[in-house]
This record gives sequence, structure tokens and C-alpha cells, in this order.
Amino acid sequence: MRIGAHVRDDVDPLGSADACGAEVVQLFLGDPQSWKKPPVHPMAEQLRKATSTGAKMLFVHSPYVVNLASTNNRIRIPSRKLVIQHADAAADIGAVGLIVHAGYVTASEDLDVGVNNWRKFFARQSADGGLAVPILIENTAGGDKALARRFDALARLWDAIGEFGAGFCLDTCHAFAGGENLVDVVDRAKAITGRIDLVHLNNSRDEFNSARDRHANIADGTIDADQLVAICAAAGAPVVVETPEEGQAADIAYLREKLG
Repeated sequence: MRIGAHVRDDVDPLGSADACGAEVVQLFLGDPQSWKKPPVHPMAEQLRKATSTGAKMLFVHSPYVVNLASTNNRIRIPSRKLVIQHADAAADIGAVGLIVHAGYVTASEDLDVGVNNWRKFFARQSADGGLAVPILIENTAGGDKALARRFDALARLWDAIGEFGAGFCLDTCHAFAGGENLVDVVDRAKAITGRIDLVHLNNSRDEFNSARDRHANIADGTIDADQLVAICAAAGAPVVVETPEEGQAADIAYLREKLG
């Protein structure tokens, strides 16, 4: 099992990863609140070398503004373009996947509208030859009309897109804040998606079912740390901590010790 972190150093992500002992590196390729096409990464050559030699496993997180479920053309259409651009850029630096939040529809809309928008996206890309890297859809913490807060909604989404080979990223803070019991969360997620490709292992600063997405370091939040270790062991997937930066090295060391 390879363990790493989301690094926030846009200039030298490999140096930041080495500093906290991360074998897996997750990063943004641009401003996470921007609709702009991602620029060529200044360390693209070094990132390609690190991934090609197996020294690092690399994931890219798409911008937060992306909402492929939206019925608003001014959001959905640019979201599609941005995901394709980020998938291309992720492939260029050797990333093995692009993490994308499942998104949401408005309060007056049925979830199936958003589900169908996701299906249209995958169907169109499949017809065009596919995306440059796999899309890993991530569960989210809040929103009554979110497509991946509750696992019953996630199941509706997967029924529509599972045939296209979508991957799944399980975020522990999001699941806890979203009201999903962590005791059997891995088994339930796999029963729906058939897979867990990446775990975002984050504790939560808030209580169960709070709908608040505030991450804490492994030993500092409201989720029992042993429960988080058990999720890692059960998932059998690469692990990325998206915890406060000053505690990431301790988080990674703790997980390695507990997981042997």
C-alpha cells in the first residue's frame, strides 16, 4: 500500500512530497477556483521521470468549480472542457487518475437530471476515444442534492455510468460528514462501484452528519484514528492525506506504523 499527501507547493511538489515522506503525490495543476486551462507544469519533466521510474504515484485533483451534473449550460459545458483539459495535462506528467467531485443539482431538480448529464459526458468521451486518464469520482460532504454525498445517490450515479469504467475515490471526512457510517463504508462503497481506486484519508473537525467539509489530521479529529486505519487496510488502495500541512508527515508515519 502506497501512502502520500496532497501537496500544496505548485513550484516543487516532489520536494514537498519528499519532505513529508509521501510516495503518492496529489496536486492541483492550477488555481482550484479557476476556469482557466491548466498551464504546463514547471516540473513536468521531473514529474514524468518520477512516475515512469515508479518513484512516485501521481494523482491530479480537478478544480473545485467543476460541476458536470449541473443543468446550467454556463457551468456544465465549461466543466466538461476543463475536465478534458485537466485529463490531458494529468497524462502529460504521468498521473494515473484525475479526481473529480460528483457535483450537484439545484434544490428544485431531480438527481436523475444530474446523473444523466454525467452519462452524456462519459458517452460522448467514449465515442471520441476516451479520456487521457481515468476519472475518479469522489464522494462529497454536503448538499441535499449532491450526487455523491449519500450512497443511495451514488448508486443511482453508478447505475448510469459504471459501464464506462469510472473510478472511485473514497474520502473518509466527506463520508463521515455526509452521514455515512464508517464501520462498513468500504464494503458498501465497493458493492456500489465495484472498486476503490484511491482513499482520501482525512479526519473531521466536525461531528457525524454535519455536512461540513473541514479536514483534521489523523489523530486530531472526531473520527477514531483506529477506524481510519481499518478503512485503509480494508480498501487496499493508494492513500492520500489531505490533512493540514504541518501534520502530514506525522500522519503518513502513523499510518505506515499501524499498517505495517
